[in-house]
Formats: sequence, C-alpha cells, structure tokens
Amino acid sequence: MTINPRTRSGGVEYPARGNVFREIAAVSHRIRGESGRPGIGGRELGHLPVILGLGAIWIYFETQDSHFLTALNLSNLVLQVSVTATISIGVVLVLLAGEIDLSVGSVAGVCSALLGVVMANHGWPWWAAIAVMILSGAAIGVFQGAWRAFVGVPSFIVTLAGLLGWQGLQIHVLGINGTVNVFDSHIETIATTYLPSLWGWALGIAGTFLYAIVHAVRVMRRRQTGLLVQPVTALAGRVIAHAALVLGSVAVMNHASGVPTAGVIVVGLAIYFSWLTTRTRFGRHIFAVGGNAAAARRVGINLAWVRVAVFALAGTLSAIGGLLLVSRSAAAGTDTGGGPLLLEAIAAAVIGGTSLFGGRGSVWGAILGALVVGSVANGLDLVGQPADVTLMVEGAILLVAVSIDAAVRRQKA
Repeated sequence: MTINPRTRSGGVEYPARGNVFREIAAVSHRIRGESGRPGIGGRELGHLPVILGLGAIWIYFETQDSHFLTALNLSNLVLQVSVTATISIGVVLVLLAGEIDLSVGSVAGVCSALLGVVMANHGWPWWAAIAVMILSGAAIGVFQGAWRAFVGVPSFIVTLAGLLGWQGLQIHVLGINGTVNVFDSHIETIATTYLPSLWGWALGIAGTFLYAIVHAVRVMRRRQTGLLVQPVTALAGRVIAHAALVLGSVAVMNHASGVPTAGVIVVGLAIYFSWLTTRTRFGRHIFAVGGNAAAARRVGINLAWVRVAVFALAGTLSAIGGLLLVSRSAAAGTDTGGGPLLLEAIAAAVIGGTSLFGGRGSVWGAILGALVVGSVANGLDLVGQPADVTLMVEGAILLVAVSIDAAVRRQKA
C-alpha cells in the first residue's frame, strides 16, 4: 500500500495511507464536526430543515386550533413523544451501522410484559423488575446482533422474525388475561410526574453552562492543534441560541405543570448517546462500518462487535421505551409496543436526517424527528381527524423523508 504524505478532508488535513485510510479520515472528520447532511454552497444545513419543518407544522396547527401552542398542550406533546424518541435513539444507532431493526416495538412489548408479570404475579420490587426488564432488552439485542454478525442473516430478516417472535412471547408471558396491572408509585412516577419549577430552572441553567464550557474547551483544543475553529462570535451565537431554546422551553413547561420527568429522561439519553456516537472511538467505528464496511474491516475495525453492540443498545433503549409505556398506562398488555410505534420510531430517525443506507445521522435529529411525528399526530387529533388520517399522513412523511435521503445519495454519487 502506497503512503500519501497528507490527505485533506473538509478543510482539515489528516495523515492517511492509501484510499482506505482516506475514507476513514473523512468519516472521522464528519462525525467530529457536523454530521454529513446536504448543504447549500458547500455549507452544512444540519438540523435546520427539520427545525423549519417543525415550525411550519406548529404554525399550521395553531391556525387550525388555538390550543395547539398552549403550555399545557406542548407539555402533553413532550409526554407523548417520549416513548418514540427513546426508541428512535436506538434505531439511529442501528441505522448508522448500516443495519435495520424492525423488532423495536415488539421488544418494548415483551419487556413491558416481563416487568408486569414479575411485579404483579411474583411480588418483585420495582428496582429488580426494571433491572430484569432492561437486561432482557439488551439480551434480545445481543441475540439478534449475533445472529446477524456471525450467522450472516441480513438484519431485515432477523429483526422481522423478532417482530413476530417477541410479540408471540409477549402474549405467552401475559397469559390468558392479556393484561397485567402495574400499580407502583415508583413506576408511575417515571412518566406521569413533573419537576418542581425550581428544579426545572436549575437543570436548564446547568445545561446551558455545560454546553458553553464543552464548546469553549473544544475550540481551545482545536486551536492548540492548529485546526480550523469558528469565530468567537459564532460560538457566542450558538450558546445564546441554546440558552434561549432551553430556558424558553423550561419557562413554557413551568407555565403548565412543570418540566415532565419523562422529557428529562429523554434529553439525558440523547446527551449520552450523542456523546457516544460523536466523541468516542466506538462511535467513529459505528459511522465507519455504516459508511464503508469493507474499508472499516481493512483498517482493523471489528465489524461483528460493532453490529452486536448497536443491536444490544437498541434493545436496551426499546426496554426503556417499554418502561415509559407501562408508567403512562399503569399496565402491560398485548397491545403495549404495538400499533404504529415501530413506524413512528423509524420515521423519527429518518425524518431527523439519519440515512437508511448507513453512515449518516445524529441522535438529536431523531429527537427532532420524534417531535415532528408527535406534532402531526397531536395536531390532527386536536382538529378532530380520525386515526386513519394520522397514519396516512405519517406514512407520507416517512416516504418523503426516505426519498430525500435517496436523492441526496444519488447527488453525492
């Protein structure tokens, strides 16, 4: 293999050896900076299209019903999208690696059934039941990921079988009654309570300071290593915009009942998995495997390990989504995790900019996508549209998002 002295990628120079290392360097630069989304004139648009689309949806439904943008309805919207957003984070991880998981809804359902049965029928404490639930979701993910990685069956087939199989296991676990009531104050607290006003402000201010410190440290490190950095005014603008968004959201939520606990959980998960995918070696491996599996293998990345790991994380997040479902309804039934949940989780990831073909996307985009899907469902419900219209509109939005993704890939090719 020939050795090139330096390879330039996105305005930043990397030492690289041959085409393989050049590809990996480009992937690494993309995930260290902005995610690889289409732009205008070479500039990345990031999440701007999704944000503009979300704003247009909110304006439209506000003109149809003046209750849409009230603090109470926006607070309810956060609660409604919490399950979809949580599961969608796991979908993003799988899609980034170039795979697909069609079983996330069924995994959420069977894990919720396990939680309900061990608590209601066997008297387990709430913390032990949650532990079993989450470990079961992770184990299911490991099983499906290992089948994909070591047996070689495409993930579409493996998880399609899982969609059916785990749903059958859910029915078997619940037994003849089909529903298990879960009356436990600790479980109910997760998705039905709100933070006190002072706590909401404290978390908002702390999050803003943390955002500013992290980005300031990042700029200093890039400057010390001689890399290109944004002007101070640009950094200040991002911090101010972040503060306005976070503190404004806290103010709106506090005007209703307070910041929903479920929303805090989702944001916490998003922060962690955003860091995992963009600031760790494992995250760069996920992007590399999804972007070019052959190149990733040639530079020593363990493809099997990455695939098993992303499916395990997706199973874990599906279990957490099932926990939120049980907390909201105080029961685990045969319909838990069913319905349009799978469609909405995948749609949220794709609408947020995650490519179905792997190697491109972000966790925060999935959160925005979940808000888009939830806002459409919430708005149509407010204006009195039936469920069939909601499903058709969500399907159309998903089709448009996938079509845009395919068009972007053709343009880049």
